[in-house]
Amino acid sequence: MANLKTIRDRIQSVKNTKKITEAMRLVAAAKVRRAQEQVIATRPFADRLVQVLYGLQNRLGFENGNLPLLRQREPKCIGLLVVTGDRGLCGAYNTNIIRRAENRASELKAEGKDYKFILVGRKAIQYFQRREQPIDATYTGLEQVPTSAEASKIADELLSLFLSESVDKIELVYTKFVSLISSRPVIQTLLPLTIQGLEATDDEIFHLTTRGGDFEVTREKVASQSKALPQDMLFEQDPLQILDALLPLYLNNQLLRALQESAASELAARMTAMNNASDNAKELIGTLTLSYNKARQAAITQEILEVVGGAEALQG
Repeated sequence: MANLKTIRDRIQSVKNTKKITEAMRLVAAAKVRRAQEQVIATRPFADRLVQVLYGLQNRLGFENGNLPLLRQREPKCIGLLVVTGDRGLCGAYNTNIIRRAENRASELKAEGKDYKFILVGRKAIQYFQRREQPIDATYTGLEQVPTSAEASKIADELLSLFLSESVDKIELVYTKFVSLISSRPVIQTLLPLTIQGLEATDDEIFHLTTRGGDFEVTREKVASQSKALPQDMLFEQDPLQILDALLPLYLNNQLLRALQESAASELAARMTAMNNASDNAKELIGTLTLSYNKARQAAITQEILEVVGGAEALQG
């Protein structure tokens, strides 16, 4: 039977670990709520921007404008923007997105196309650098809740690559937030821009709430109010010039939303991982406590037997 002191020290060690994992779970929950508040705060601007673009698209038709960000080229070189985290302890979050990006690179290579990586997050950078993959730019140290300034900085690099024809197409590989226990790696085309996504469709906002002491996510349907511009509206500038100025803002908004969803997915994955670690620690504490009680009972029994044996020897 194991030494009582060893088991007691082990129980205390697991209890200390459980306190840490529980604290990390609560911190991640608080940051998820901050991310949620930021998404809601930036939504009015995003909605208004989409309304204007939707109206211009109906008035002009994107296909009628020979604008650089809308120009389709034969994709000979693809830029892959991969968004991961800077830290671990978030389950399979980083592994899943890296694997998705690696599979996409293999597909492009099989098709005879070149590719370049633009990497966000230390985990992706370390992984692809070790494998000597073509990396054009890297970004680390982003805020836990991404900001528009950070999205704009990355978007400037993407625009530079696309407009200089260093790449003919840019694909975004990120993690789409589904729920606290589910996220999905997806690929989205960022450049060239298309009219897809500007139609008046319903959207969802996720809210992190508590019920019965447990965290849960509620969904709220939000109807888009995109409407066509009045036919008698006059423009002081050429509408194509307005469209050319708004498209980079639309790109920034798309990128910011993807960064926010990736951050929410990472935090949710960390919450789940720390919750599982806390549950495992609780189970292990129970098992060790049982072992400790058995060892203690065996020690007491042994002492009683020794006392009885000594008494019988004296009587003999």
